Amino acid sequence: MMAANSIDAAYRNGTRRFLFLGSTCIYPRMAPQPMPEDCLLTGPLESTNEAYALAKISGLKLCQHYRTQYGALFHSAMPTNLYGPGDNYHPSNSHVMPAMIRRFDEAVRTNAEEVVIWGTGTPRREFLHVNDLAQGLVHLVNLDDPPNLVNVGTGTDISIRELAELIAKVTGFTGKIVQDPSKPDGTPVKRTNTDLIQSTGWSPKIDLETGIKRTYEDYLQATESGCLREV
Repeated sequence: MMAANSIDAAYRNGTRRFLFLGSTCIYPRMAPQPMPEDCLLTGPLESTNEAYALAKISGLKLCQHYRTQYGALFHSAMPTNLYGPGDNYHPSNSHVMPAMIRRFDEAVRTNAEEVVIWGTGTPRREFLHVNDLAQGLVHLVNLDDPPNLVNVGTGTDISIRELAELIAKVTGFTGKIVQDPSKPDGTPVKRTNTDLIQSTGWSPKIDLETGIKRTYEDYLQATESGCLREV
């Protein structure tokens, strides 16, 4: 409803340009890897985020058809998994990156011997720093003829287990990392094909370890100042 209302209101009020943000969860659960834009609607969605994916698909398709029918420069970008300063660090309702940062930091503070992470650790995910996304979006809105739909990501992925080990390294945790296979893994692999956006002249600049270090520094500052976001 938000997508339909905002896109239609933008058109009716003469908005010259509208950039809609989707998510890579729009692609089929068993999409080819890396996921190209043209695999959209070629298979069933991941059941755990189907409702969100359908909302995003509706918005990007609405932009595409307003552009076709009315000539409005409405287009869409599909960011991969994002992380960075200002994230939500709720202990149970946050995404994987901030959840792990908090969990490992608390383990260091309490001298815990182990940290438990969800699932088998085998699913692979791609992560993009929010500053890279911001630059990518500015790049897209400055294109005279942007793609209707374009992935914004790094094109590289990492297993959840490898991510946990990297965060342990950044936070200084030296204990044991334990898997909880009773928790869901979700989609086995999610990695975007970034050939299209790179062909327009954009690519990310922040490597994952550097980005995690910067994010952890922001987390520590927010914790110390009492303004850690938990919603």
